[in-house]
Amino acid sequence: MTPVGKLVYLGDADERRCGHCKKLAPEYDSAAARLKGTLSLAKVDCTSNSATCNKFGVSGYPTLKIFRDGAESGSYDGPRTADGIVSTLKKQAGPPSVDLRSGEEFEKFIADKDPSVIGFFRDSYGPTHSEFLKAANSLRENYRFGHTDQDDLVNKYDSNGEGVVIFRPPRLTNKFEDATVSFPAHEKITSNKIKTFIQEHIFGLCPHMTEDNREQIQGKDLLVAYFDVDYDKNAKGSNYWRNRVMMVAKKFADAGKTTLNYAVADRKTFGHEVSELGLDASAGDLPVVGIKNSKGEKFVMQEEFTRDGKALERFLQDFFDGKLKRYLKSEPIPENNDGPVKVVVAENFDELVNDESKDVLIEFYAPWCGHCKNLEPKYKELGEKLAEDPNIVIAKMDATANDVPSSYEVRGFPTIFFSPAGSKSAPKKYEGGREVSDFGARLGEKHHQPIAAGHVAPPGERPSCTPPDAQRERTRGGGELGHIHELLGHIHELLGHIHLLGHISMNWGKSMSWGISHELGGVSMSWGQYP
Repeated sequence: MTPVGKLVYLGDADERRCGHCKKLAPEYDSAAARLKGTLSLAKVDCTSNSATCNKFGVSGYPTLKIFRDGAESGSYDGPRTADGIVSTLKKQAGPPSVDLRSGEEFEKFIADKDPSVIGFFRDSYGPTHSEFLKAANSLRENYRFGHTDQDDLVNKYDSNGEGVVIFRPPRLTNKFEDATVSFPAHEKITSNKIKTFIQEHIFGLCPHMTEDNREQIQGKDLLVAYFDVDYDKNAKGSNYWRNRVMMVAKKFADAGKTTLNYAVADRKTFGHEVSELGLDASAGDLPVVGIKNSKGEKFVMQEEFTRDGKALERFLQDFFDGKLKRYLKSEPIPENNDGPVKVVVAENFDELVNDESKDVLIEFYAPWCGHCKNLEPKYKELGEKLAEDPNIVIAKMDATANDVPSSYEVRGFPTIFFSPAGSKSAPKKYEGGREVSDFGARLGEKHHQPIAAGHVAPPGERPSCTPPDAQRERTRGGGELGHIHELLGHIHELLGHIHLLGHISMNWGKSMSWGISHELGGVSMSWGQYP
C-alpha cells in the first residue's frame, strides 16, 4: 500500500498577520498529536527559499497537496479541522477497505457516525472483490469501506455469495427510508457501477451535512434546513426537526419530484451560509430553510417553519411550480455613480455589465485585500482615460457583499473580467499586467482602438489576495465569498502571498512535507519537525 507523502499549505509563519493560519494552527497541532506514532506531521518555513515554494506551483491560499513516493499525486481536498485531517490522512495512509474478520468488528465498523460501504464475498480473491477494491481505492477520501468473507455475515446480507451494501449511520435511522441499501442483485458488479451506486445512495433522503462531507453534498440543487444540529449531545432533538424535513421531502419524492436534494446542517457551523441567505443564524430554535441550485441561484423560505411541515410543503410547492423569486444578496444601488469607475452591485449588474452595446472591464475586489488597494489608483486612472469613450465601461464590484453571477469565477482578489459587447454570456478573464498601459493595450485589442503598449504578465506579476479554501470549495459567485468576507473582515492589510509547506513521515519510511512562507521578496525554506 502506498502511503500519503506530502502536503503543501499556504499560510503565514507569523500568525498575527494571517487569521486563517491562526485558525488552522491548533487544528493542525491537535491532528499531529493524535497521529503521533502513526504519522509524524512537520512544518517547513519557506521564508528563506522561494524556489521550493515555486517548484510546487503554489497559487491559491490555503492549498494542500498530496505527494506519494516523492512525487505530487494531487490536491488535498479534505477539511481543515483536526478531525477531518486525521480522518483523511488515515484513509489515505491505510488500505482502501478494512478487512472485517468477525461479527464484532463488523458491528463496530457500521456503528460509525458516517455511512459504511461493505463488500460481502465468499471468494476474497475473486474478480468481484477486486472490482470492489478498485472502487474503494477511487473513493477512499470520501467514504468508508469494509469487506468480509465471514460465512455468517455473507449469508445474512447476500445469499448470492457476493454483494455490496450501504449501511447508513445508526443515529440517522428513521421511518422514511431503509437503513441499508443493497447493490442490485441482477447487475454485474464492476468498479464503475459500484461508484455510481454509492454516489446515488450513500446519503439517503436527507443527510446531516458537516464540514467533512459538504463537498459531496453541495453542488447540485439542494435544500438545507439549518438549526441546532448536535448528534453527540442532542440526537433526539436533531432528529425531531430532520424527520419533519424528511416527511415533506418524501411526499414530493413519491410524487415524482426528485430533482431536489435535501440536507440538515448546524446553523452555527454553517452560519456563513445562513447569512448568505439573508437570515439570522442566532435567531430562535426553529429551522431556517434555503435552496441553492446548481446555477448558484438562491431561494429563501420566508414563512416560519411549522411543526406539521405545512410551511415547508408550501415553500417546496412554490419552488417546483416556479413561483419563487430568487434571493439576491446586494448592496444598495449607488445614488451617484458618475465616477470614472462605475460601482456595480448585484441589483444593477445586468444594467451596467450585461449591456450588450458596451465593452465592460470589471474588477471583483474585497475591501480587506491589499492588492486591490494597490490597484485602485491605477484602475481609477484607467477609468479617467477612457471616460470619454461611450462604448467602454470600467467597473468594480465588492464580491464579498454581492452575489456574483456564476459565469464569473472568482477565487481570489482582485479578479478582473472583460465582458465584450454582444457576447455577455461568455466573459473573459483578464490575464494581463496591471499597469494602466497594460489595461489599455488589452482593451485596445478587444476594442480595436489601441491606447498604449502593454504586456501579458506572468502570474508572479499579478499578485492576488486569495480567500481561504478557495481551491477546495471551488468558489463560484458571491455567496461563498460572503463567507470569506465574514471570516476575513478583520484583516485590513494583507501583506502579500501566503505560503506554507510541510513534512509528514510514516512508519512505512515514506514522507510527507509541510511548511510556511510569507512572500516579502526573497523567500527561503528551513525544515522543522513536530515531535
